[in-house]
Amino acid sequence: MRKLTHFLLSRSSLTEKLLSGKSNYIKDAARLHNFTSRVSISTARQDVSTDGNLSGRVYNINFSIFKGKAALSLEPVLPKFTKLDMGNVRMDKRGSLMLKFWPAIGQHKYDWEKKQMFALSATELGSLISLGPAEACDFFHDPSMKTSLAGQVRKTLQVAPNSDNTGYFFNLTVVNSTLKTNERFSVPVSKAEFAVMRSAFSFILPHIMGWGRIANPEPTSMTLNPLGLSQQGLTADLEWGK
Repeated sequence: MRKLTHFLLSRSSLTEKLLSGKSNYIKDAARLHNFTSRVSISTARQDVSTDGNLSGRVYNINFSIFKGKAALSLEPVLPKFTKLDMGNVRMDKRGSLMLKFWPAIGQHKYDWEKKQMFALSATELGSLISLGPAEACDFFHDPSMKTSLAGQVRKTLQVAPNSDNTGYFFNLTVVNSTLKTNERFSVPVSKAEFAVMRSAFSFILPHIMGWGRIANPEPTSMTLNPLGLSQQGLTADLEWGK
């Protein structure tokens, strides 16, 4: 029992370091890979009251996949709300699901400084939730679309089945004509991993739409945050922040 407890504590500590984005912990990726599978779920401690409700916030919720050529992490970004008079609340900005990609620079090593992000909207999540085993979908993002700066930065995410129908490839291409760069990331996702992702998509979808606020109108310690997630840190890394 003591060995199991020590193993779990060590794995949790390594995962937090690995997903912190610091290059100092590249060596820890190999150690983490030896401890567990290539899929990692990272959460912080949460307190549960006697009636079963969460008290306090949950930090660093993500689902991460480490593969040979790149790593992929999924992290929810909650909507932004503004309090109005009479206790009413207005949603100023819908949430999203942030996909973060890192390139591999060696066996079980990733370059955390070359992160690229792609924020999935509620409708785009719906496309992934309804994706069939032999179907593919493509998403295109341009922050300057319909302006004179259109086309300077283009991001394309393609989710397509692999050749033997045992999973999907998540392929991200980022073209920056200003910096003259063309970055490509490809992460194979197994059927089991995609099943976990699909379940997470279905759960988080009403919350990034702000509908979780309707189901939980006045939580005591999470007034504008029905999941108790920390908006600081989740909303700081915007898709176009680079």
